[in-house]
Amino acid sequence: MVLAGPKILSEADGDCVGIERVGGRSPVLLVCEHASNVLPAHFGDLGLPSEALLSHIAWDPGALSVARRLSEGLDATLVYQRFSRLIYDCNRPPSSPGAMPEVSEIYAVPGNTDLTAEERLARTDALYVPFHDAIRGLIRDRRARGQDSIIVTIHSFTPVYHGRERAVELGILHDEDSRLADRMLEAAAEAPLYRTERNQPYGPEDGVTHTLILHGLSNGLRNVMIEVRNDLVADDVGQGVMADYLKGLLQQSLDA
Repeated sequence: MVLAGPKILSEADGDCVGIERVGGRSPVLLVCEHASNVLPAHFGDLGLPSEALLSHIAWDPGALSVARRLSEGLDATLVYQRFSRLIYDCNRPPSSPGAMPEVSEIYAVPGNTDLTAEERLARTDALYVPFHDAIRGLIRDRRARGQDSIIVTIHSFTPVYHGRERAVELGILHDEDSRLADRMLEAAAEAPLYRTERNQPYGPEDGVTHTLILHGLSNGLRNVMIEVRNDLVADDVGQGVMADYLKGLLQQSLDA
């Protein structure tokens, strides 16, 4: 294992931000903070076994694929983080212990143990700041050309967490602004393809609405966080069905 240090990304690693369909005409601005399980080369494997790096602790399996299908179906811009949330979880502020977790579910993360202030700042500057600056820039540019922005973040969750099975299949999450979430929940009740619940399996009290607050609430923009159970989006068929369903929910909710 290579120990963490001030150097975060090399030239070979490339940019930490992925942006697709920049000219998308939809008001929806898709965000996928946990799109990848890739670690910057400098960090090796963070001292974790391969099965951990393939699991949900490193990323949200299926989330990027669903987001890309939604981006295509809606003609919506998509912004995603190209590196694992184990290096920096971009849905957490720098002050949060979860931003660079020392423990994730059952796994200790040796490469995140006892980070210095300098090391934490280096990760923040290399991963968190440019990611959220990119979203701010897109919102600013869209506003300048008269295009609305509606923040929709795409996540997935594991069907079993700390040994407990989760019956919920689709979560519609919100913080103080529930306008879009309310309409999506109403639309889901009319076409109940999945077991859909409000603020499940997480909610604002779990600190998962950081991106919504940062870019939605602070700008007065409608916003919602979508959580899909990852066993439902484990292959192309499941991803396609989920994306089509979410597209319908969003379009019906925006039209209303």
